[in-house]
Amino acid sequence: MVYITQLIYLKEGQEKVYHEFEQIAIPLISKYNGRLLLRLRPAENTFVEVNIEQPYEVHIVAFDCEQDFKNFTNDEERKRFLYLKEQSIASTLLIKGAALQ
Repeated sequence: MVYITQLIYLKEGQEKVYHEFEQIAIPLISKYNGRLLLRLRPAENTFVEVNIEQPYEVHIVAFDCEQDFKNFTNDEERKRFLYLKEQSIASTLLIKGAALQ
């Protein structure tokens, strides 16, 4: 199992465009043995300590394996709408990990 955590930073005023992209991309996750475990939009008052820019959203996604994640990122339908992502997202911090027992 591979876990992907994304901190997503939007361009100002591009929330609507970002949500259009997410409506396309999120349903595709399950097509590639993935599960969206968490999608949150943290509010200013929910941060205990911050030493980086505060993200617009945080996603945690699990895929059965690294290849499933790669297949998701290379999905042709998703690729057709990457212009929405590029228009709306200023940057993303992607962190890959595994569960520890």
